[in-house]
Amino acid sequence: MRTSEMGLRYFLTLATGLLECLCFAGIVFGWASLMFVLKSDEYFSELCVNVTDSNGKSSDCSLQDENFSLVFTIASFMHNFSSLPNGFFYDHFGTMATRFLAIFFYITGTLLMALSNKALSLLLFPAMSCIAVGGVLFLMTNMQVGNLFGSHRSTIITIYNGAFDSSSVIFLIMKVLYERGISLRSSFLFLSACNIIHLLRTTTLMPKSHIPYPVPENYTYGISCAKSNSYNVEQSEAEQEQGLNRDRGKEDKTTETAGSLQVTDNSEKASLKSCVLSWFFLWHLVWLSVMQLRHYFFIGALNPMLNRLANQDPAVVSKYTNAFAFTQLCGFLCAPWNGLLMDRHRRKPLNPGLSQREADLRSSILSLFLTSLQCLLFSICASVPYLSLQYLTFILQVLNRSFLYGGNAAFISIAFPAHHFGKLFGLVMSLSGLVSLLQYPCFALSKVLGGDPFYVNIMLTALTLLAFIHPLNVFFHCRKLAKQRENISEFSMRETPMY
Repeated sequence: MRTSEMGLRYFLTLATGLLECLCFAGIVFGWASLMFVLKSDEYFSELCVNVTDSNGKSSDCSLQDENFSLVFTIASFMHNFSSLPNGFFYDHFGTMATRFLAIFFYITGTLLMALSNKALSLLLFPAMSCIAVGGVLFLMTNMQVGNLFGSHRSTIITIYNGAFDSSSVIFLIMKVLYERGISLRSSFLFLSACNIIHLLRTTTLMPKSHIPYPVPENYTYGISCAKSNSYNVEQSEAEQEQGLNRDRGKEDKTTETAGSLQVTDNSEKASLKSCVLSWFFLWHLVWLSVMQLRHYFFIGALNPMLNRLANQDPAVVSKYTNAFAFTQLCGFLCAPWNGLLMDRHRRKPLNPGLSQREADLRSSILSLFLTSLQCLLFSICASVPYLSLQYLTFILQVLNRSFLYGGNAAFISIAFPAHHFGKLFGLVMSLSGLVSLLQYPCFALSKVLGGDPFYVNIMLTALTLLAFIHPLNVFFHCRKLAKQRENISEFSMRETPMY
């Protein structure tokens, strides 16, 4: 295939992948907008009870809100926890089989939503969970597209994650259409029909197995070249493995007398167990878990919080819900900043003795730190019970969320072997999903405190301070590597005879 044709195929793969993530993959996180419509359609309305207060009769719908929160809790948990088996499935069976699985989950979820109504409110639980699982599978298979663009790899990964975040605006569009007379059933039937797009893209613009990194010369993929593609990928992977073994043999001879320098390139031959038990993985898991819990609690409690701050005025709540959904669209614009931060060193030549992987690790420190700082600021703003301040909270939330998920995937691709990416990405998402279940006890605690989430917000803000340990750990690791390299350089100079 000619270079121009490959370039066009690469571009189409990138562009259609962005469209897929932007319009379909992460729509479950637009829950606040959808919840507004579901309340109008009286889902779980049987849980509302009439109470008498000082102002006369009113309706207490706290149990209805609790059920809506439970739907989102389970869906967000499934989004994370399913990543572990999905990661193993993806690594073992390849892209095409994984995307067929994604299409199955997605069409099941959208059809269940189309069939749901006031009498079948319980269908929300399996429907939203299936949509969440299908969406994360689309994202997982799309992130490898960054491998096609070499030095912009991290930027592409973060852009895809930003598009994933921005897709939550789809539920806002559904809300606007609902207010114009388009039923929720029609919207979800349309989403079901769109699965033909995913099917066509799977068979024409995605590989059957995986996109290797680095991409071999004249690498091809897609249905038009499926026969030759399988051979090319296997052959290039075998050649790369032989080359790595030769290079390692040379490195072992060079460093045998100077001691063992534990540079991160050695991770290419690391086992899955050693990766999982490493400090990098542990603190990365903590980093992701505490910030993700903060975001999930905010999204799940947003509608009740706005109702409380707006004195139950539905017009004001709708206005702020729309503002939140619109800011989510900006995640697509914010995400590339993080990728550019992580790829900035690639425009410069590497320092002598500095490996590409170590340079990538050094570059990730600033990204990890800024993400932690953003979450702290967002959490502080979310804790202040002042309605107008929530506009700033929305901005900080979408900025931090786009940095969080893009940085998560990019760091795993940098710090660990490529052949473990699917498994490690799935494992870290699954374990963080278990932590995210704590959002439901947080909702219950808020209810015990009279529906005021202030003290829960303060507790979660304090918890986000743990996220700062991860960038510090990476910083000290890189500094240790630099000192080891300096010691070896000094040793080599002393051993060199002077004539």
